Amino acid sequence: MGKVIAITNQKGGVGKTTTSINLAHSLSKKGHSVLLIDLDPQANATTGLGVNKEEIKNCAFNLIVDDLDMKSVMLPFLRQNLSLIPSTINLAGVDIYLAEKNQLNRLILKEKIDQVKDQYDYVIIDCPPSLGILNRSALAACDSVIIPVQPEFYALEGLTQLLSTINIVKRLENENIKIEGILITMFDQRSNLSNEIINEIEKYFKGKVYKTKIPRSIRISEAQSGGKTIFEHDINNKTSIAYDLFTEEVISNNGNSN
Repeated sequence: MGKVIAITNQKGGVGKTTTSINLAHSLSKKGHSVLLIDLDPQANATTGLGVNKEEIKNCAFNLIVDDLDMKSVMLPFLRQNLSLIPSTINLAGVDIYLAEKNQLNRLILKEKIDQVKDQYDYVIIDCPPSLGILNRSALAACDSVIIPVQPEFYALEGLTQLLSTINIVKRLENENIKIEGILITMFDQRSNLSNEIINEIEKYFKGKVYKTKIPRSIRISEAQSGGKTIFEHDINNKTSIAYDLFTEEVISNNGNSN
């Protein structure tokens, strides 16, 4: 049965979508079957894999609101071993829809994923940058969360808010959810402040911070603007190497290697 991992941080611009698409592609390149779910109305994971939003017939919105099955929404094998549940701006209306429903209706996403997750080694959810109901639905559906963090002044404050939400979900909807790990992104080793904040994060999340740190690089934005992963854009770039090493850590932590 596949491992369901939500990539989440309510703060935007921390490398959440970048991590989602590059982790998914790296896992698939290593022979693992992967389903990536774009749950962000901005649809950056969708366009980051080269999909034209204007050509999407059904997306995650239809999965939740119209009760379509996963296969009806899925774009299969966008890359070898990698399929996608795409997003469009329509997904922004799901929070309102779910807010009017009871707790069981907020578990629709979990029910949909449970129907197919045994067909994959990993299901990766790219969450929206908020603590709204859509994000909470993702947390209710996942086995664990990976939290990308940019080492800046307010990083720990944002993490505290996210952990509070995770604890609420753990108490009410998903008692088995756990923190998979904290990933440091946009790292600049020349910054004393960044290193100080990383030390604080490592103290707070003992044993949960990945050894690999993702460096800041213009290659990331170049890749995504061209609908490519970093591996397709510049395989030898330091960020490509870092995401590959990070993926190895994820695989090792889950005891799931081919």
